[in-house]
Amino acid sequence: MAGKLFFLGLALLAMATTARSHNITNILAAFPEYSVYNDYLTQTKVADEINSRETITVLVLSNGAMSALVGKKPLAAVKAALRLLTVLDYYDAKKLHQLSEGSVLTTTLLQTTGAAPGNLGFINITDLEGGKVGFGSTYPGSKLESIYTKSVKAMPYSLSVIEISAPIVFPGLLEAATRTSNLTALLEKAGCKTFASLISSTGVLKIYQGFIDTGLTIFAPNDEAFTKEDVPDLGALSNAETVSLLQYHAVPAYKPKASLVEAKGPVSTLASSGAGKYELLVKTSGDEVSLATGVDSSRVANTVLDDPPFCVLTVDSLLLPKEIFGLAPAPAPGPAAEVPAPAPAPADEAPAPAPAAKKPKKPKSPPAAPAEEPAGAPDEKPADSRSDKGAAAAGGLPPLRAVAGAIAAAVIFFV
Repeated sequence: MAGKLFFLGLALLAMATTARSHNITNILAAFPEYSVYNDYLTQTKVADEINSRETITVLVLSNGAMSALVGKKPLAAVKAALRLLTVLDYYDAKKLHQLSEGSVLTTTLLQTTGAAPGNLGFINITDLEGGKVGFGSTYPGSKLESIYTKSVKAMPYSLSVIEISAPIVFPGLLEAATRTSNLTALLEKAGCKTFASLISSTGVLKIYQGFIDTGLTIFAPNDEAFTKEDVPDLGALSNAETVSLLQYHAVPAYKPKASLVEAKGPVSTLASSGAGKYELLVKTSGDEVSLATGVDSSRVANTVLDDPPFCVLTVDSLLLPKEIFGLAPAPAPGPAAEVPAPAPAPADEAPAPAPAAKKPKKPKSPPAAPAEEPAGAPDEKPADSRSDKGAAAAGGLPPLRAVAGAIAAAVIFFV
């Protein structure tokens, strides 16, 4: 039985590992007929979202169908369309032809973003007559104009890649909000007024704008972040330090939240070209993402704008670079050093009890007790002396030499 349980455990572990091991861009790289689709998965970072999911179905389009979809559309619109083509469930050829009641509404990545009105982030999958399977939008009156063509790749219950004949769209899908020319207004609307004011007054706004078209991600602290008790006095910073601090809140690359989850190692910021490294370390816990600076850390909260290659995310706390504010562990040694301090104190005070240990010498007075007994000998002193020795021999009182030894041992023990 133990052996069976062991091998069952190995099998479950292998399944869990497989579920997390797919890489959609590597899979599609073996199919040149999907190269345009694959390229846009990379540009929009939808590939990172797909790779972070354990169970998913990707509806791919041939190069011809994909080219017709993208046209001259902005990347933000293309990203929305690709998310709508990514189903958060496993559908292979067999399951598509065995749909309960012949039809199902299933959710997509687009629905998880909250950017789709109502339930337009769902799609309709229907088993049609003649063995065909149709796909369509949930928008009222939408037709099932996209037809299942073939299965491209199947990793049971983890990843399924199937080709469909045409994109799935609905009115307004390809008109996704694009980057705004007024970044400060966007930040103010998102509850980051203090941050917006700082980047405007210091000239960092212009630095940001120079990277928007080539790749930029801004981590904007909300207004509450500036009012926390542990926030340093920013007014005490020099102009150069303030600029570096604000540059530290931006990465010269397109890094939406899903891409941060996949980030490996330190992430360079706009301040990294200056003195010091000014890097961020990404930490994840489930779907939560936080940024560690070496001084503190902050949770990545909301997406304000996702318009490839530009992204604005809010954070709950100021990102404090160690190059300006020092290392976080610096204050820690203070309390740590104080903890052992009390320990030596008892050791130093240990000799103090020595006088108390000498108290046993007081039994010198009790030996006089035998003197009270009637002594037959005329000379009392010898009798007293003999009584001491007799008492010691009888076990009534310890000999002085033994007492002295005990006291010496006690002193050595405490020292």
